[in-house]
Amino acid sequence: MKPFALKIALENVRAQVPLVHCITNYVTVNDCANALLACGGSPIMSDEPADVEDITSICGGLVLNIGTLNEHTIAGMHKAAAQATKLGHPIVLDPVGAGASMLRTSTAAALLDTYDIAVIRGNMSEMKALAGSASATRGVDVNPEDAVTEDSLEASAAFAKSLAEKTGAVVAITGAIDVVANATRAFAIRNGSPLMGKITGAGCMLSCIVAAYVVANPEAPLEAVVAAIAGEGLCGQVAAARMTHEDGNGSFRTYLLDALYNISGEALERGALVQEL
Repeated sequence: MKPFALKIALENVRAQVPLVHCITNYVTVNDCANALLACGGSPIMSDEPADVEDITSICGGLVLNIGTLNEHTIAGMHKAAAQATKLGHPIVLDPVGAGASMLRTSTAAALLDTYDIAVIRGNMSEMKALAGSASATRGVDVNPEDAVTEDSLEASAAFAKSLAEKTGAVVAITGAIDVVANATRAFAIRNGSPLMGKITGAGCMLSCIVAAYVVANPEAPLEAVVAAIAGEGLCGQVAAARMTHEDGNGSFRTYLLDALYNISGEALERGALVQEL
């Protein structure tokens, strides 16, 4: 990856203000909207089947987050995804809790098999469920046995490349160490803070941010995803550094949004811990 790619990816988001249609879960929808605004994008939230085709038509990209599924949202996801595929708009699939229930797993698989998904972003357990190789999952959290570690990094990168080749999507496996890959290249990202796991929605926000970066950087989707993930992780570090003994996870959530709003391309280049594998 060229050393200026991350800076350019961020600056393109700020310059273009990409409009992103988010069908996300109702637990985190407000945080997702605010994260998109903070990073430089613009959100529209709509899951009504009668509304989504028009909405996704005026947006640059689409996020499908299966965190709180029902028949209504599933129908909306399919209609929006069909329209986005028809228009060539990038789709980010966040398979929250895939492997935890048959409905989640089958819905994510159907979306992936039917439409042109540009990016899949989730933890390793969710990715293994999509690939048909998960043995267990802990709800929406990664199974400890699936967590990406320094010892499993090489194998995780190989898995990510294989899934990317199979699906045609950029695969972003997020956790303590993030792995981002297409069919031929893989990167490890070591930015982030454990406090990001103490708030609801850090991953959901990230999927929306990833969509904004991919929309704004159509010629470099892999680099765009790396920049988005490294950027949120770096912002998590900045937010954690602001914490005092009187602060809790509510303060961290606010500090994270502040950091997303204030980060510069130069700061991202300096602070990104990205390694090509």
